[in-house]
Amino acid sequence: MAQAPVLSVEKLNAWYDRSHILQGVSFHVMPGEVVSLIGRNGAGKTTAMKSIMGLLSRTTGQVRFNGVSLLERPAHERFHHGLAFVFEERRIVPGLTVMENIELGVMASPEGRKRTKEVVEEIAETFPRLKERLAQEAVTMSGGEQQMLAIARAMAAQPKMIMLDEPSEGIMPKLVDEMFEYFELLKKKGVTILLVEQSVEHALRISDRAYIMDQGEIVHEAPAQDLLNDEAIQERYCSV
Repeated sequence: MAQAPVLSVEKLNAWYDRSHILQGVSFHVMPGEVVSLIGRNGAGKTTAMKSIMGLLSRTTGQVRFNGVSLLERPAHERFHHGLAFVFEERRIVPGLTVMENIELGVMASPEGRKRTKEVVEEIAETFPRLKERLAQEAVTMSGGEQQMLAIARAMAAQPKMIMLDEPSEGIMPKLVDEMFEYFELLKKKGVTILLVEQSVEHALRISDRAYIMDQGEIVHEAPAQDLLNDEAIQERYCSV
């Protein structure tokens, strides 16, 4: 029997006030895949992520997650179905340590605090930089370290799929390389990822497939390696 998509988006439309941003967007993500949405700034990539997560007031079309229709469900119900979203702004909770931020993710998981020790061990394996800082106030870390924490906190809830919005934004190049090494590790562990990323090369190198967005529409789909080697397509849709 053919495997069904984890995420299926069909003819998705979205508006900000009167502005019609997404115009009939359709794509899917299979279990264990890393799929990238790429394109210029303003193409609609982040809007697509927010629409999938239920964060916009006006959307039409269909969003199915593991066969369940989500479009009429609020964001917190989508989260409890196993869909996690790491915002570009990271949203680290001030006044809490790294460990306490991670515990917020653990508490949101089905098994709650029973998994705290196990989760911390997993994070130590995947994000050793965070293990060294568990007692540190989270907002005192660098931007790259806070981004790692935001991802670790989302993973602590054991999602079935994680959506990452511009994870390299504002981060020094060395930490960007390190972060994408962690994404490679998550991929090897079978984590399903939908990625929006300004660094097209970084995104395509870890992705299985990619969709190019332009002016609120999907204009091209291909295996990530094909797009990585297609400079003409990148120049047409992704160059500044």
